[in-house]
Amino acid sequence: MKLKKLCAIVMSCALLITTGCSSTNTQSKDDSKKSDVQETTSVSYPIKIKHAYGETIIESEPKNIATISWGNQDVPLALGITPVGVSKANYGETEENGLLPWTGEKYNKLGVDKPVVFNDVDGIDYEAISDSNPDVILAAYSGITQEEYDLLSQIAPVVAYPTEAWQTLWRDQININATAIGKKDEGEALVKELETLIKEKTSEYKDIKGKKAVFCYFNPSDLGKFYIYLPSDPRVAYLTDLGLEFPESISKLAEGSNSFYVEISSENIDILEDADIIVCYGNDGLLKSLQDDTLLSKVPAIANGSVAVIEDGSALAASCTPSALSIPATIDEYLKVIGDAASKVK
Repeated sequence: MKLKKLCAIVMSCALLITTGCSSTNTQSKDDSKKSDVQETTSVSYPIKIKHAYGETIIESEPKNIATISWGNQDVPLALGITPVGVSKANYGETEENGLLPWTGEKYNKLGVDKPVVFNDVDGIDYEAISDSNPDVILAAYSGITQEEYDLLSQIAPVVAYPTEAWQTLWRDQININATAIGKKDEGEALVKELETLIKEKTSEYKDIKGKKAVFCYFNPSDLGKFYIYLPSDPRVAYLTDLGLEFPESISKLAEGSNSFYVEISSENIDILEDADIIVCYGNDGLLKSLQDDTLLSKVPAIANGSVAVIEDGSALAASCTPSALSIPATIDEYLKVIGDAASKVK
């Protein structure tokens, strides 16, 4: 999209920051940043993809692929394709370029030392996305609004999430994004490859299989409430891939909900009574804080110490929301943490 067109979008919608159309963050587009999608002859165009905001039509093979939000960049990268621009990671231990370790490593393997990274942690950087000159924008796992979708669609066709924000599971994220770039078969093969890997890895942790697990968020400074992630959340669904199951209480919580989490008062702590394992973000002191709390200490999983605490802000914590590249990068570490918690179940 031409720069003048972008300025018109900014002026009419007043959604961009006041840096205007002369941003000093504009990055040059050298050959190393171009997508290296190989010529595909077996794919018929146009490709039509339905999603929460309607239908996106991709008329021809996209050469320049941009991705926004969480994990979407890992799909083309896993398929050997270098995106022309990707979103900066907004959580987890990142490299100097703002990318998570597995993403940066894959770029290096593809011969790209300085990938184009959109600094959109505080909001979509429309100008930087436009400057990357994309043929398609992948956002299968994201939380973009209708307004954001409409603006992005003036830059290039946008592939949004299927139904609800932040509720696209990893298999769907791969299949949707791969289809959008003309790599449907390759995406399906990648899913099978990851499923095989998961099966092999989980076979080494017999204690995990069949245990009831809940993924929670606790704030140590306010234990009067906590949050439970629901089965529609990718990090929760991933637990079932690892051999865990949802407690009946959590399945009931999810009934009729279109959210990926729910806030619970600690006075209703009995909702966790049927959980064998609690997975949560935190630090070394979190379990003690939970066990010292008058109400939370009554939960069997907490009393037994069968809590898988994932270091908050770590690379592993970021990988709890799985992607095509994070799964093979961290599954061993993740299973070990969960396995340790499973060994304490009584």
